[in-house]
This record gives sequence, structure tokens and C-alpha cells, in this order.
Amino acid sequence: MQLKKRTTTLLAKTAISHFWQVREAQAARQEASGKIDQGSRGAATGGAQMDGFVDAFRKLAAMAGIPQEAVFTTSRFLELPGYFRPTKEWDLLIVLDGVLLAVIEAKSQVGPSFGNNFNNRTEEAMGSAVDLWTAFREKAFKRAIRPWLGYLFLLEDCPQSQRPVSVREPHFEVFPEYRDASYAKRYEIFCSKLVIERHYDATALLMSKRADGALGRYAEPCQDIGFHHFAVSLVSHLEGYAS
Repeated sequence: MQLKKRTTTLLAKTAISHFWQVREAQAARQEASGKIDQGSRGAATGGAQMDGFVDAFRKLAAMAGIPQEAVFTTSRFLELPGYFRPTKEWDLLIVLDGVLLAVIEAKSQVGPSFGNNFNNRTEEAMGSAVDLWTAFREKAFKRAIRPWLGYLFLLEDCPQSQRPVSVREPHFEVFPEYRDASYAKRYEIFCSKLVIERHYDATALLMSKRADGALGRYAEPCQDIGFHHFAVSLVSHLEGYAS
């Protein structure tokens, strides 16, 4: 099938709107209960913010002809064996006829602590990919068909994420693309390199402002790591197996 841009745009807008509405509702409930986490952590610890994207992935799988019973999104069915650790829980798995077809991770970051969280997110994404592909090499998933691995990241578009960030170079120079790069730019570089180095089959970086995110508004710093490209890659892979 030819996946149209307006279809994927609508899926992304719906997921973005869901993300901000859930965060607002969670923060309001915490405030009403009198148990407010430090900073914006109250909204971040309630879970379910990225469920809109998980639902979008489910719909894309259906468009590719994958039966819904092969798409797993609930926690007790999301574990895969690892190589460097016993298991890893992902956000969505597609397992059809005993074959692992697709694995997706969806993460987000909202300010103000971009620095520490950037390091944690990048290390987590790289480590998860290395663990999965090593387990695949060691035949942890039984069948030899290579699964599709995707990573989607939603970043708050705000002055703190767009501001240039200095780097320390006490012994050696950093790669030039990182010099004075904002956290938004760093995430763009990171998502692009994950695909270039074949750690992931596709990545997507979306940015959205707190002020109008509930309306579904978002931006994509680079089309190569945009949602449409991500969706087309996933659907193409699934169609190849379904056919």
C-alpha cells in the first residue's frame, strides 16, 4: 500500500495531543491530592503519555495486514530475552506465527532537566539495541528472520531545549557537529546516527510546544527522521512478511 503523508500526519497529531492532555491531567490530579513531585516530575511519573503513539503503531500494523492479536502493547507481553540482561520490556512488539516481526521503543522528554536526561536516554537507547541484536545473533528469538527495530522520541520544544550548549574538552576535541549544539540538535544527531550505524531500522524525532501541544501541533527537525518516514519503513517491512 502507498501510505499517504496526510494519514501519518493525522496519526502523529492525535498522539501528540494525547501526550499533552494526559500530562496535564496527571499534574492536576497530583496537585489536587497534595502530593506534588519535584519540578515537573509529577506529570512524568504517571505513565500512559506515549500511549497515543503506541495506538498509532497498532493502526499502522493493521494497515499492513497484520492481525491485531499479533500486536502486543500490554506490560506482561512486552518482555524479550536479552543477552547482557535476562529481559527487556519494550513499548510494542509484533509477533506473528512465532516470528518476531517488529520491536518499538517510544520515549519523551519535557524540561527542565535536559542535560542529565539526555545522557540517560541516549545510553538507554544504544544499550537496548546492542542487547537486542546480540540476543538475535545468539538465536534468542528462534527464527532467523531479522526483526524491524524502531525508536521514536518526543521532545519539548522550548528555549531550554533550543539553547546552544557548551562542551568540555579537557583532553581531546569533540566531533564538530556537537560544538554549541542545543539538546534538540543533539537528539537530531543521535537519532540520525542510530540509523546510519544500523542500530535501528528507523527513528523519529518530533518536537512539540507545551502551549499548543494539546492541539496536536508539532515540528520535525529533519524529514529523514520524521514520523512519515518512520511509518513507511515499518509498514513496508510488515507488508513484506504479511504478503
